[in-house]
Amino acid sequence: MSPDRLAGAILARRRLLQGAGAMALLSLPVPAIADSPKIVSLDYGLASTLLSLGIVPAAVASLADWGKWVIEPAMPESVIDLGSSWEINLEILTALKPDLILTTPYLDASLPRLQGVGKVLRLETYRPDGGAILPSVIAATRRLAAEIGREAEAERFLAKADAFFDECRARLARRPRPSLALVNFMDARHVRIFGAPGLYDAVLTRIGLANAWTGAANYWGFEIVGIETLAQITDPDALLIAFEPVPGDVLPKLARSPLWQALPFARPGHFAVLPGALLFGMVNEAMRFARLMTARLEESA
Repeated sequence: MSPDRLAGAILARRRLLQGAGAMALLSLPVPAIADSPKIVSLDYGLASTLLSLGIVPAAVASLADWGKWVIEPAMPESVIDLGSSWEINLEILTALKPDLILTTPYLDASLPRLQGVGKVLRLETYRPDGGAILPSVIAATRRLAAEIGREAEAERFLAKADAFFDECRARLARRPRPSLALVNFMDARHVRIFGAPGLYDAVLTRIGLANAWTGAANYWGFEIVGIETLAQITDPDALLIAFEPVPGDVLPKLARSPLWQALPFARPGHFAVLPGALLFGMVNEAMRFARLMTARLEESA
């Protein structure tokens, strides 16, 4: 694939996003509800879920990177950045006097400090036993809603999400549906490739698409492999989707790489770079991923 074609794969995302604009409305937060509890979140997916339940979090960990990894829904400017999820600013957290602190098992090392500040709700979605992700994030949404008295809002949100997935599936059923190999480039020689039981794989199944990668993946839903491993994907019509951010030197190096040129994905029309969608997210992030996949396949049909 020439440098121009590789660059074109990135430029195509502009048309994709324009085509997906109408569907983006589903992930907008509902209006904030008066007298909301003061909640802080150490997890992106839980924070975005709060917005969809009508609550603007008081503070979110690693907020500075929200626009890089989560992107939507947009986080209001009033929300405070608590610093890295691994190094929470305890002075800010204590001063906020939160009614509730949201965390996950991934951050259990911080539990003793958090419990010294206020009430903690620990919600588990990704489990070492490899449980199904979509039912898990839906259950976590309902548990969060029950804790904060937003059950009705949660059911409306989940019903809209379910209808949205059905819509994506119906739209895709009318078009060619190549299998998809999904990656993040670590560098020009290595990718993080996504498979079962991760969120991406679950959403592909939900909207009627096939994952071209049937190899190993951890319980987060990814495996790090050399790009030569992509040759194990046997579907000749498979499309390779790389998600942003892509390190700046990767595409130029691929254009000069004999290894890359030997892969079927180097053929025109078999490789695209799309805006990111948070793998370790919840329902909003699942909808964003479904929207990106649906728009990309509609565009290329």
